Amino acid sequence: MNPSEAEREELLSMQRSRRMAVGQVRRARLILLLDEGTSRGAIMNELRCDSRFITTWQNRFASERLAGLYGRHPGRAPRRDLARLEARVRDYTLRRKPADGSTHWSSRKLPAQLGVPFMTVQRIWRKHDIRSHRVDTHMVSNDPDFEAKAADVIGLYLNPPLHAAVFCVDEKTAIQALDRKDRMLPLSPERAEHGFEYKRNGTLSLFGALNVATGEVLGKTAPRHTSAPSSSRSSPT
Repeated sequence: MNPSEAEREELLSMQRSRRMAVGQVRRARLILLLDEGTSRGAIMNELRCDSRFITTWQNRFASERLAGLYGRHPGRAPRRDLARLEARVRDYTLRRKPADGSTHWSSRKLPAQLGVPFMTVQRIWRKHDIRSHRVDTHMVSNDPDFEAKAADVIGLYLNPPLHAAVFCVDEKTAIQALDRKDRMLPLSPERAEHGFEYKRNGTLSLFGALNVATGEVLGKTAPRHTSAPSSSRSSPT
């Protein structure tokens, strides 16, 4: 089979993962054992599988390599834009459901729907920490251009302009500044905690910015939510 170095790294990552399904880890281990020249008998003994299982996944791995799973194959079309593909996978996983009535997408149904190799979908899910079977609730946009806009944002994160600083900014408005009316008394046997009443000190708006390249978080508070607050302060978190 002779997987490339990039393929081996991907398979080893899958084998070490504690979040992936057992079946996926088992298949990654199979490909690695085949690459190491392990006999079929030894593989069947270690993985507790039959010869048909080995043949099926050996052939599927080979066919998906030809389909461009790990790069462009001579004579084939180049792999589609990564940012756009990631946005499409996220959109289907989080916003849509399979037409057969299933509650969520599987690593077989979604690749078949999008026409991409199943390990490509799995890689995108792992990258964004998406577990489709555990998606209960989520907020989505009803913008018809959401997918294209998401692809632009993901593309900016993946490949920012030279010497550019990319920040992801969000805001939380009308945060209540509360203070207790009475001083806190220490807890003691048979006495409940005192100081449960509080007073209001107005509200603040909090703005946060994440430096995508360094992971630094910057915070700023403002007394009012306006386009030009009269006074504010900021500090790294």
